[in-house]
Amino acid sequence: MRHTILGVCAVAVLAASMAAAQAVPQKSPEQLKASLEAHKGDFDYLLGDWEFTSVSKEYGKNRGFWTAVRLAEGAEILDEYRVVGDAGETYYASSTIRGYNAVLDRWELISAEGGTGLQNFGTARRVGAEMHIEQKFGAMSAKPWILRIRYYDIRPDRFSWAADRSNDGGKTWEKDHLTIEARRIGPARSLGPLAPARKAK
Repeated sequence: MRHTILGVCAVAVLAASMAAAQAVPQKSPEQLKASLEAHKGDFDYLLGDWEFTSVSKEYGKNRGFWTAVRLAEGAEILDEYRVVGDAGETYYASSTIRGYNAVLDRWELISAEGGTGLQNFGTARRVGAEMHIEQKFGAMSAKPWILRIRYYDIRPDRFSWAADRSNDGGKTWEKDHLTIEARRIGPARSLGPLAPARKAK
């Protein structure tokens, strides 16, 4: 009986390993490079400093600031989103890193907020002139939710943002649960190397 259980477990592990290997597309270095070059600028419109107004069906009208910078290496972008009060107090803040995955041909996002770790994972793809994101929030809470986010009407000095929300794992959706109108207040910029290369001493 023990040998049978061990055999079943070994087969299950092997099958899972094979499935995982099959799930990862096999691409040549040339294909990966071409994919990265084609998509590394997809989020360039977000780079810089923004002021925004928002309307939430849960919290009403708000305002805040949003800043995004390109990291020194690769196609990664770091941004900070902050909702503030009229006196400059912070109501909510989160940081997100966005990186392009050339193997899976998609952008991947992970956010951090309020000591809950790196839990709010999402994926994004450019769709025509828009950027579409699906991201899980509240992963450390009792009732996590999903947002389907759409950046649209993207211009050099402004963009619009709308998110539908699902509280039941994607079975039903509340349209335009949160909408944002952002206008540029600072130019695009990059963050230099944090550990720059140096000559040996």
